[in-house]
Amino acid sequence: MLPPANPSTRLARELLEELAAAGVRELVLSPGSRNAPLAFAAWEAEQAGWLRLHTRIDERSAGFLALGLSKVGRRAAVVCTSGTAVANLHPAVLEAAHSGIGLVVASADRPARLRGTGASQTTDQVGIFGREVPCFDIADGVDRSELRTALARCEQPVHVNVQFDLPLVPDAPWADRLIPEPVAVAPRPTPAVTELPLGPRTVVVAGDDAGKAARQLAEAAGWPLLAEPSSGARTGRHAIRSYRLLLAGELGARIERVVVAGHPTLSRPVAQLLERDDVEVVALPSRGIWPRRPFAVDVQAEALRAEADDPVWLEEWRRADRALSAQIDALVAGEGDLTPYQVAAAVSAALPPSGLLVLGASSPVRDLDLMARPHPVGQRRRVIANRGLAGIDGTLSTAIGAALGRPQSERSFALVGDVTFLHDTNGLVLGPEEERPDLTIVVVNDDGGSIFTMLEQGAPTYGDRFEKIFGTPHGVDLGALCASTRTPHWRVESLPELEQALASPNGGIEVIEVRVRRDNRRELDARLRALVASP
Repeated sequence: MLPPANPSTRLARELLEELAAAGVRELVLSPGSRNAPLAFAAWEAEQAGWLRLHTRIDERSAGFLALGLSKVGRRAAVVCTSGTAVANLHPAVLEAAHSGIGLVVASADRPARLRGTGASQTTDQVGIFGREVPCFDIADGVDRSELRTALARCEQPVHVNVQFDLPLVPDAPWADRLIPEPVAVAPRPTPAVTELPLGPRTVVVAGDDAGKAARQLAEAAGWPLLAEPSSGARTGRHAIRSYRLLLAGELGARIERVVVAGHPTLSRPVAQLLERDDVEVVALPSRGIWPRRPFAVDVQAEALRAEADDPVWLEEWRRADRALSAQIDALVAGEGDLTPYQVAAAVSAALPPSGLLVLGASSPVRDLDLMARPHPVGQRRRVIANRGLAGIDGTLSTAIGAALGRPQSERSFALVGDVTFLHDTNGLVLGPEEERPDLTIVVVNDDGGSIFTMLEQGAPTYGDRFEKIFGTPHGVDLGALCASTRTPHWRVESLPELEQALASPNGGIEVIEVRVRRDNRRELDARLRALVASP
């Protein structure tokens, strides 16, 4: 008979069994001493075929790698040691919480008797992520039934704080390593359906992660579909590419009702539309810790249904969209220099029907929103972005995780700005034994924060201080930075060079740097908006 394992080893193995039963198939580990029992158990679980183990030296990158895996359907856990390591996971946990992603965080801790005593690397980790993220402080012999239930729900992040006492290394083999049976989850009740009356001039706004239901409703009712790139609904003949500009014109002024799905965050015209007193807003609950809307709604429905409406309204939007899109393309093509809009259009055109595209926050996602043509229904493109809190944190790691979790993608791209790229260069630090996905990272480099040039703070009035406090030029040689991690790097200066680079992947993670101007961005944005006359 095998000797019993020490308490910390036993606790770590039991937790891995709980995670496997809850569907966790990816585990991201940041090394440490106090989390050694979990590290050993994770290695053993990978050897037994339960999960795939990834190691990252930076906890923030590790958290976003796990988030990216989870966003494409590969549920992941991230494991760290105690102290500041836990705090470095906070950005990824917040993004997961606001996006409704069932990320699991397992942090190692000292035994409870050492808390508040000044013990090394010990702080109050229980509840460190706030009241919106369930936290389970567990030790050997403590009942874990509530944790099991929370893990099975898979609708929000779960924090498991694990008290490990010495010894921290295994002293007995793991006798039985069969994959645990999945925990049964009660099916969701069928939502009640709200019938929408016809008549009011209606548009469907599909924000991040809205899903195909938004498109299906727009098609059933014959309404225009205003879908953000990461909505999962920007397909079919009802999707209006240039909606952001059209909302400022006569068509936008005539809208009487809006149906909202997902989490719309990209444009002020949409936000202003939803705040209008003369517009009825009907909203579907969204994922995340705050599923209710920041605007007043007339109906908060679980599911909606409508019959076919008057086709004249939709045709007006289609006709205007065709004309305006042609004007946009002509204006952008007429620029003497390569623009961020052309970069976004080229990346969108290069994405094959089964491709994956991860979008950085700030300008790139908005540039693509204006330039991307809706694709046919049925193609399996996947466009994702961290829109829960819309931060630039961890975007490269999110993209790498998504690409690792979706190997069936014919191509995988990430489109990011230079500041976003610099914010997560640690994501490119992979050990020699770590799996590298095929991922092309396109960096639109304008040496600073161009998005601010298009906002109030970018007005000429503040020109004497803009560069110092908003533009923040950095002057970093991205090629040299990539060389430090042995990441292949190409710098392109023209649209033909970019199209050639996009069409010629070399495998693995590679970076295409596109240099663009920033000094003309505000003026170019104004000329685009001027294409639509205000009502």
